[in-house]
Amino acid sequence: MKESGRTHPAVLVAIWVLLLLAPYWLGLVGGYTALGARVLVLGLAAMSLNFLLGFTGVLSFGHAAWFGLGAYGTGLALKWVAASTPLALLLGTLLGGALGAVLGAMLVRRRGIYFAMVTIAYGQVFYYIAYRWNALTGGDDGLRGFSRQPLEIGPWHIDIAANGVAFYYFVLACFAAAVALMALLLRSPFGHSLLAIRENERRARFLGIPVEFHIWIAFALSCVFISFAGGLYALLNNFADPNNLHYSLSGDLVIMAVLGGMRRFWGPLLGAAVFVVLQDYVSSLTTNWMSFIGLLFVAVVLFFPRGLLGIARRRSLA
Repeated sequence: MKESGRTHPAVLVAIWVLLLLAPYWLGLVGGYTALGARVLVLGLAAMSLNFLLGFTGVLSFGHAAWFGLGAYGTGLALKWVAASTPLALLLGTLLGGALGAVLGAMLVRRRGIYFAMVTIAYGQVFYYIAYRWNALTGGDDGLRGFSRQPLEIGPWHIDIAANGVAFYYFVLACFAAAVALMALLLRSPFGHSLLAIRENERRARFLGIPVEFHIWIAFALSCVFISFAGGLYALLNNFADPNNLHYSLSGDLVIMAVLGGMRRFWGPLLGAAVFVVLQDYVSSLTTNWMSFIGLLFVAVVLFFPRGLLGIARRRSLA
């Protein structure tokens, strides 16, 4: 695996075999299908953030805003527009992606802490709108009254509403489509220009790369991907609440990306798996579960700055 996102074919096959067979082996290790779906959804969200952080070199601490907008957009579409899971997911993704593109155009000239702080400000604006607009969003109680609907594909009726395994494979199919598009973008000339901006923005500018425009496109695409993940999260829980927009979730996504390896394409998925599994297991033992994840995060940052995948790569080269 290289920092450009290339993955060894054997590793790629192993990842997809594990994901495809997850409903059958999760129970053997004390897991459950919904946990696997949650790993995929949050893994996609972390990979979406990493599209901006790991491959463009721009840190957003407010990316949960677009995740939450995707969740609310999907829930509201199911509740008020049409009882169609694909249409609701599309509308939720468009809502978050469109707002991300519009607002992203206003901050592309900011860098470092200024960029991060403005994204937090955006996120908190949407958080308080969701928190206060009781008539539309349900306020602090969250958005209820919607549920994912079965899929009607020609003569086939796929009951993702009641069948947890069917819904897992629906999430996996959505995840596969999103990461395939993400990988295609990163391997394109546009993706290579993002790597150039990450490595040396001044040199990239001298080479004639329109830096601000590329960062804006990367930000907009990242918002589209994470809004898609947010829509899947709403379908997973049949619920959306203001915490989906809060900056603390943005921090969790950054932890997932760094934990797994933010300059590796699959690193955030590994980080999300570790984060979600630890949260699920340790939270059943103590309410201070975040302390354990915090200690692990500090250890990785101090001793393995390339993340968990960086450890695996170094050992494979030893």
